[in-house]
Amino acid sequence: MKYIDEYRDKKVISKLADMISKSVSQDYTFMEVCGGHTNAIHRFGISSLIPDCIRLISGPGCPVCVTGRSYIDKAVKCSQQDDTIIATFGDLIRVPGSASSLEKERSIGADVRIVLSALEALETARLNPGKKVVFLGIGFETTAPGTAVVMKMAETEGVDNFFLLNAHKVMPPAMEAIIRDGVNIDGFICPGHVAAITGSGIFNFIPEKYGLGCAVTGFEPVDLMQSILMLILQKNDNAPKVEIQYNRAVTETGNVLAKRNLSEVFEPGDAYWRGFGVIPDSGMKLRKKYKKLDAENLISAVVSENEDDAACICGEILRGVKSPSSCPLFGTVCVPENPTGACMVSMEGTCNTWFRYKLNG
Repeated sequence: MKYIDEYRDKKVISKLADMISKSVSQDYTFMEVCGGHTNAIHRFGISSLIPDCIRLISGPGCPVCVTGRSYIDKAVKCSQQDDTIIATFGDLIRVPGSASSLEKERSIGADVRIVLSALEALETARLNPGKKVVFLGIGFETTAPGTAVVMKMAETEGVDNFFLLNAHKVMPPAMEAIIRDGVNIDGFICPGHVAAITGSGIFNFIPEKYGLGCAVTGFEPVDLMQSILMLILQKNDNAPKVEIQYNRAVTETGNVLAKRNLSEVFEPGDAYWRGFGVIPDSGMKLRKKYKKLDAENLISAVVSENEDDAACICGEILRGVKSPSSCPLFGTVCVPENPTGACMVSMEGTCNTWFRYKLNG
């Protein structure tokens, strides 16, 4: 409790708000690319503590949101096989596919189980040797090391009924795609949990190549306010760089053991992102040694890559070019209890967050 209180101290937050107000000299637009930051910004009312000349916009930081519809279709096809158990994180079961969802399949008899980790999915496979257990692996550099360790365990132990339906991605190529897309931003609030694994160095290309500031940030109000101040000062001084605000968890080099596990199991590969299409080298592809555990081998039918409902603008929201309030479905047809698009499903999704804290806050 003491740890949390330190980063929610009203006096410190007020002091930072005063420093921000005294530092602004122009308009600023900063993008957060972490769903945890999107949630925290609205939950703690950060926008109400900073001047109107500072605009905060959300990017592709929610792994559930950026996972393409075809991935859900593949998971649905796996779930329809009689001898298969789907092990998934909770948010994924409600994401709409082209014709169904895992939630709908479970309601008509599919064995879809919510797990908290890949390790729990592996244990499910050990306990059910007569079934194929398919773990739905999504997430960025934060969650992928856990998947990598479990894949190594499954291969070493010879658990041949455990499979990975892989949608792990890496964040920097998507950030570069946003810049190249021409989205008008002055800097990034960079994901602290990603950088805790990779190190802050993965973002160095952004100030060096594109002249935009970066602040690697934690998830409490003091963290966010301090990072906004860092980015303002970088912009004012025309001195973009990568600053580590979240220095209690992040170093420049990151977690060596986690990175080693990632490199042993995965290699770079192209990946599909909702709203972006295919981004080169933005995915984690299973290395040859682990291909026998790839759930893609279980899917005989070809699944095409389809976008969302034509009226859903989730893709544009993920690129930072529109906000949820611009969507004709937001808060009416599309609500957390009955989501039309992926951005409304996850607690880290921009539409879900806006619905809870801006529309009904």
